[in-house]
Amino acid sequence: MALRVGGSSGGPVSRVELRIECQNLLKKDTSSKSDPCAVFLLEKQGQWMEYGRTENIENCHDPKFTKTFVIDYFFEEVQKVKIQVFDIDNKSPQLTDDDFLGELQCNLGTIVSRNPMVEPLKKRNGHPIGGSVITIRSEEMKEGGEIAHMSFNAKKLDNKDFMGKSDPYIEMMRQGPDGSWQVTHRTEVIKNTLNPVWRPFSLPVHALCSGDHSKEIKFDVYDWDKDGSHDLIGGFTTSVKEMMAASDQEVTFQCINPKKKSKKKYENSGTVHLTSFKLSKPMTFLDYIYGGMQINFTVGIDFTASNGNPRSNTSLHFMDPNRPNEYVQATRAVGAICQDYDSDKMFPALGFGAKLPTGEVSFEFALNFNPSNPYCNGIEGVIAAYQNCIQSVELYGPTNVAPIIQHMARFAAQSQAEESTKGAGQYYVLLLLTDGALSDMPQTIQAIVNATALPMSIIIVGVGQADFSNMEMLDGDGGTLRAPNGQESRRDIVQFVPFRQFKNEASMGIQSEESYARDQASAQELARQVLAEVPQQVVQYFTMRGLTPNKKPA
Repeated sequence: MALRVGGSSGGPVSRVELRIECQNLLKKDTSSKSDPCAVFLLEKQGQWMEYGRTENIENCHDPKFTKTFVIDYFFEEVQKVKIQVFDIDNKSPQLTDDDFLGELQCNLGTIVSRNPMVEPLKKRNGHPIGGSVITIRSEEMKEGGEIAHMSFNAKKLDNKDFMGKSDPYIEMMRQGPDGSWQVTHRTEVIKNTLNPVWRPFSLPVHALCSGDHSKEIKFDVYDWDKDGSHDLIGGFTTSVKEMMAASDQEVTFQCINPKKKSKKKYENSGTVHLTSFKLSKPMTFLDYIYGGMQINFTVGIDFTASNGNPRSNTSLHFMDPNRPNEYVQATRAVGAICQDYDSDKMFPALGFGAKLPTGEVSFEFALNFNPSNPYCNGIEGVIAAYQNCIQSVELYGPTNVAPIIQHMARFAAQSQAEESTKGAGQYYVLLLLTDGALSDMPQTIQAIVNATALPMSIIIVGVGQADFSNMEMLDGDGGTLRAPNGQESRRDIVQFVPFRQFKNEASMGIQSEESYARDQASAQELARQVLAEVPQQVVQYFTMRGLTPNKKPA
């Protein structure tokens, strides 16, 4: 998976992909190897801005990261780049409590001209860290390339574990211009089996073989070990040209261990089977929209007591006739964009954390108090239902949002079940507005991870001045989200931002047309930022499902 970083200048640009490896990283953990992650930063107006991170690789001092960075390259600009490597010791996205393993600062032009670029990692004071090396490889990206979709399983793999069976995974590599093998993809680990079936996956053909169908691709099968000393079971080489035979029949590869192949009676260390292989051209968000895909927008609003008494002008739910509160501003700004992609403009509006007029404390109730028909007519209908609701309920708690995520997931699952007959027709966007840390974080993470397999995205906006640091972990930008039961997310579907990042402090406490206009501009910028990833998430979901856009309605 690649992280895209935009440039700042107008005019034509080249787009380059950066791939990172490290060697001989410092050992910071006393009982195990480091768990490295590379963080990519780009200098903007004198400030270092983080644009993405690689995956974390557990127990490894020589990581070859598969997540890459795609950057707009401007010959006429000095583009300063910093790559920092950390030993990730916890699930928090904050890096202040993780061990620093070194960094490299340079210009993008230097990376492009010295390919591969091999440099010592340095301390923050600029002094080299003994023996630690970073390698950066760059390649120009070609737009509009093919996407390869494939499925693998294996049979009768060698058993590498004394207790139990092997825990196999596949590592795919392509050969770079310098002859080195570069890891482009790792499958998930399938525990305790000699006959694994891996999840289908998709990769750009340029990542597989630089777009050359005849170029050799290397596959190695490993037995995963917790301490990072993964054992090679065996491997094989092939090409896209050979794999294309799997478009109409299964292709079998002999899994050969180079240390065993000279033995007299050795045949193989198992077989790997390519059960399906398909090439397609990449689809865009608009391809799905033109095919009739609808975006179903739902709002979930926090009615917990920490918002403050709605009758007080210090409450986050206070209804100032001259100035909409943050709940209204965020709903109006995000909803105004989403409603353009929903033909009936009827939106469910839900609340959580309130004591209802019946005396029940609910974490999943309709703002119009009609559970069988929670739909509101347009975004202004949602806001009217919210304004009426706040007068009828008692703010309560705790802040549990998993029920609302599960509520939307049920509808998304129903639409997914209909994809076999209706195709890529429905996608769901949930806007969650909350004023503080979640009380049901483990349940929320589980609900999100489950939802990553469904046609839905979740936007979380933090309202007010609370500490939202724990919320950052829900946003998958810092790595793969993992549920309490060990299940990993299939894709990144969450975007979290605190509203205060966009709030215009200059207009605080001022009632004027100018301050109202500033509020609108802030809310519109909020909407732009939180919705920026949705088109990519839509395409990623339908690509994962192997669904092309429906034919354009006549």
